[in-house]
Amino acid sequence: MGPVVFLEPWGFSFSVNAATRGYKPVSAMSEPKPTGGYQRVLLKLSGEALMGEDKYGINPAVLTGIAQEVLNLQKAGVQVALVIGGGNIFRGVQGATRGMDRASADYMGMLATCINSLAMQDAIEQLGGSTRVLSAIKMEQIAEPYIRRRAVRHLEKDRVVIFAAGTGNPYFTTDTAASLRAMEINADVILKATKVDGVYEADPRKVPTARRYRSLTYMDVLQKNLNVMDSTAISLCMDNKLPIVVFDMTERGNIERAVLRPGEIGTVVGLDETKLA
Repeated sequence: MGPVVFLEPWGFSFSVNAATRGYKPVSAMSEPKPTGGYQRVLLKLSGEALMGEDKYGINPAVLTGIAQEVLNLQKAGVQVALVIGGGNIFRGVQGATRGMDRASADYMGMLATCINSLAMQDAIEQLGGSTRVLSAIKMEQIAEPYIRRRAVRHLEKDRVVIFAAGTGNPYFTTDTAASLRAMEINADVILKATKVDGVYEADPRKVPTARRYRSLTYMDVLQKNLNVMDSTAISLCMDNKLPIVVFDMTERGNIERAVLRPGEIGTVVGLDETKLA
């Protein structure tokens, strides 16, 4: 490739030799490989998911297992972003119910998500992956500030992007942050990882006869008050036609199945009709 000439508005020009300066033509940029499933996904994990069987904090084995599945997805050509809650360390709503100022409690919860994000970053990089943590709250020593274009560029460069600190505002959950970030990066789907294998008519732990939904409309989730994501998050997804897949992450390999074989497991929210499994 020959020199690239740049014309400046004040009349001067300069050239850059792409071959010697490391620039790549657009056609040489890496592209996601076909997978038969989604190409760009946002994985929403609760903080409690990182605890495993522990009562508090982060279980190293669980963390490593999730990190490995994320890397397996990336190797299959999928661009992966994550949003992780902070409930394994501190939940803002719980702090508020104990007499704390709600805004202060929520900011503490945001810091808990940063701890989880850094832990996930370390686990992925220990396995040989490349990651970036982008925080909605400025903390330059440990994370990049959240900039939408920067996040998309990291994904295009095959880096796992971890969004920390929620939306950066109190009174908004990490579910809402996941919906917002997914739309900003043009994700194909939100993967809502839970400890049950989908959305049920009632809590299957309390009602053993409750049946699982195979698919749900957004309106049915809101009207039936089903515990998928909070109503703000569901409304955002509905307005922008962004599907949500709710699935059981405790079974090894399910994160990959949810992405590479859509519709095989879990409940899909956002289809045209509600169906029971």
